Amino acid sequence: MISTTMQTRAHVSRQAVKLARAANHALVGSPLGLRLTCAGAAQHHHHIAASPRLFSTTPQNHLRDFFPAKDTPRILVTKAAWPHPGYTMEEMLAVEPAHRKPRTFSDWAAWKIVRFARFLMDKATGMGRDQQVDKNNPTTSVVAQKPLTEAQWLIRFVFLESIAGVPGMVGGMIRHLSSLRRMKRDNGWIETLLEESYNERMHLLTFMKMCEPGWFMKLMIIGAQGVFFNALFLMYLVHPQVVHRFVGYLEEEAVHTYTRAVREIEDGHLPKWADPKFQIPDIAVQYWRMPESSRTMKDLVLYIRADEAGHRGVNHTLGNLNQKEDPNPFVSTFKDREPPNPVSKATGYERGDVI
Repeated sequence: MISTTMQTRAHVSRQAVKLARAANHALVGSPLGLRLTCAGAAQHHHHIAASPRLFSTTPQNHLRDFFPAKDTPRILVTKAAWPHPGYTMEEMLAVEPAHRKPRTFSDWAAWKIVRFARFLMDKATGMGRDQQVDKNNPTTSVVAQKPLTEAQWLIRFVFLESIAGVPGMVGGMIRHLSSLRRMKRDNGWIETLLEESYNERMHLLTFMKMCEPGWFMKLMIIGAQGVFFNALFLMYLVHPQVVHRFVGYLEEEAVHTYTRAVREIEDGHLPKWADPKFQIPDIAVQYWRMPESSRTMKDLVLYIRADEAGHRGVNHTLGNLNQKEDPNPFVSTFKDREPPNPVSKATGYERGDVI
């Protein structure tokens, strides 16, 4: 009797595992086997019992908190080290995809490396050749014949943001050590680079509130980050100007990516994110200080796109400056004008305009 019961339970367990695997494959599969177990913050309680738990069908009390706040006897909350300056809706809507044409061989090399990395990422996350445009307009299309799903977008966002936080940290670290060795001021570069890295990490933490990467995704992130960090470290030691140009081109691609995501939400291809009941993570509301009337998924993507546009302008500008002597114009007080706005200058400021 006991043996029969145990066999029955084992059979049921095996069946449950098979069903779970099949459901996971059907819901969030992607070309290279990237897997995400994703959950959304909006609730539709009348669907919960009858359908798989997708973005908008998982109640909040079932969401896993990947980085809960540490509860201590005395500390109430830990504020962001670099509070976000915030944007107006007009500033965010004014952001557009743009491209700075390469002017030197190093510019061209940086651009081609970014395009090759983009090609690999497109293959990994299901973006086809229909995204590519003609060589006379070498930017990424923002309209595609085959829209991605919410799960595929989150796969892409998590991977990209886990890598995007590396360059600023590498540059800030190297310049910090250089300042110590040379016993000279850095003139504001370190703070801007570290703040950029912090901002990219906040993007990642926000998306991590919506999904959980699978083991294959985690391995890809570890491998890519290891290669990326060391390559940038060596290149920044030899030619920091090229690294800033590379990051500028990388951020161009990020702006295109988020622009396409916004358009797919607007066109109704991402119904779960377009649902007004979809709730974005509290960490995003607090960091960007989002008003109550602008807390949709589209608003969140607009905020992040504006951040990427700022990084685009900053790095293209830094790539135009004397790396050892020029001060950082974005944290300087000018004699006859306001500090430059990197969000509105997609191709960056030329040295003569700010120095």
